[in-house]
Amino acid sequence: MLDELIRKTIREMVGGSGPPVAFLTPKGDPGLFGPESVAWKIHADFISMMIGGISSLILQSLHPQALAGVWDHSTFREDLKGRLGRTAFFIAATTYGPTEMANNVITKVNHIHTKITGLDEFGKPYSATDPHLLAWVHLTETRSFMSAFEDYRKETINPRDKDQYFLEMKSLGERMGAKDLPNTYANTESAIKAYIPELYFGERAKSIIDLLENFPSNLTAKPFIKLISRAGFLNLPGWVYPLIGRATPSYLERLAIRKSIDLIAFPVREALKDGVAAHSLRRVYG
Repeated sequence: MLDELIRKTIREMVGGSGPPVAFLTPKGDPGLFGPESVAWKIHADFISMMIGGISSLILQSLHPQALAGVWDHSTFREDLKGRLGRTAFFIAATTYGPTEMANNVITKVNHIHTKITGLDEFGKPYSATDPHLLAWVHLTETRSFMSAFEDYRKETINPRDKDQYFLEMKSLGERMGAKDLPNTYANTESAIKAYIPELYFGERAKSIIDLLENFPSNLTAKPFIKLISRAGFLNLPGWVYPLIGRATPSYLERLAIRKSIDLIAFPVREALKDGVAAHSLRRVYG
């Protein structure tokens, strides 16, 4: 009963309709990365992936041109759950899906990007196929996922495997149209900081952050979602807080959130242990 309640709460947050049986075939197909990859390990933890997803959305909202594409061409503000669900499926399909599924979703998203153009809030032209903007999205996602995994999964990633993750994800980012992506954690952090002069915390970004802080949900899901959202804010790089007019979180606040995440993490992970990653392992190994 508890497992089903947890799964229902998670569907409330990101959608989903049942067991991921599409990941069971064809037998033996390792997909783009395979079970031995670091990406399979990092992306398997729902808790840290949701926390990283929230922080990456906050970071992405700070770039006027990256935000403009979402602002003008998506239902993000009216259907946050749908947006998160589509993003979750893209990550699942490209990380764990069989090769054909992964290739199809990459082709589909790249085609959609060709139609996303316009002017940002300063009147500057943008295109979702711009390698510079695609790199920003890629950098903020990979950094956020790794940071959340280290903080909330509490599993040590040695420096070699940590860099291997960014090398693996570089191959995906370049297939999405980004160029000259870094292949180490340290260089990813440096690449993100190079964007700081381009960032802007205006009314559009404020509305996105307000939406993430007040995630639409029913009463049953609200405490869980509120906690995940707060952890997402604590997962931001330190230089972001002055930019968005927030105090840097204290040690005690971070400790309280981590302890709270620890309390919910075990039952959530148990409820989701037969998820996409488990189904995909059965596809590869039988």
